[in-house]
Amino acid sequence: MAKMRVSYEYSEAEDKSIRLGLFLIVCGILSLFILGFCWLSPTLQSMKSKPANCTVVSVLRPEEMFECVFTCGTDCKGTSLYPCLQIFVNNSESNSLALLHFDEQQLVLNPKCSYVPPCERDNKKNKDMVIWWQNYWTKEVSSQSFTCFFNQQRRPDDVLWHHSHDTSVLLHCVLWPMVSLLVGTLIVLLTVCARSLAVRAEAIQKRKCSYELANSTEQGTTTPNTNSGSSRTLPMFAVPVRRRDREQEH
Repeated sequence: MAKMRVSYEYSEAEDKSIRLGLFLIVCGILSLFILGFCWLSPTLQSMKSKPANCTVVSVLRPEEMFECVFTCGTDCKGTSLYPCLQIFVNNSESNSLALLHFDEQQLVLNPKCSYVPPCERDNKKNKDMVIWWQNYWTKEVSSQSFTCFFNQQRRPDDVLWHHSHDTSVLLHCVLWPMVSLLVGTLIVLLTVCARSLAVRAEAIQKRKCSYELANSTEQGTTTPNTNSGSSRTLPMFAVPVRRRDREQEH
């Protein structure tokens, strides 16, 4: 018996669902690499910092000014100046003098200063913000101890006041790309499985129809033959006539 031909072509809806699944898989992989490079690596580095007790040793404001970039609209950008604030502390881990930074972003923006204000167009506003933090650390904190974060291997001469990255960032960097990857994989697998089941059901249905058709044709060709031959039968009470008698009659 010849093999049944079954169509394996996907419908328009199945094709769209497969494309959606592949798109989610690609997005999950790309976002995992991008978020891992931009957020996951700094978060892991910041999590290596050990908490320590710090006390303020000196608060300085050098005469050196630094530039920052401000935005005043979609196509409006410019530069302004801000003074540098340096807060030197003594941490309990290394028992040495270190420069305090507000967080990892402040450390990356300007490693020489403890605080980088939000950049304003007016230089006086930038200076006023730096002076406010200078008075805060000089008068309110003074010699009180506070918790800071210290990384001996990465930056032994710097300490952080706060963590800009915590475990929630790590969770989001891994969770959402994996969710996108798993959802895309499930969409593709379910679509392919549904199509293969439909193909099998179609093949079984066609095979069943072919069997029924073959049985019906076989029954039609095996009907009994009633016209086997025209044989002359004698009547039950017929009397045989001799040949001599026939000749006498003629």
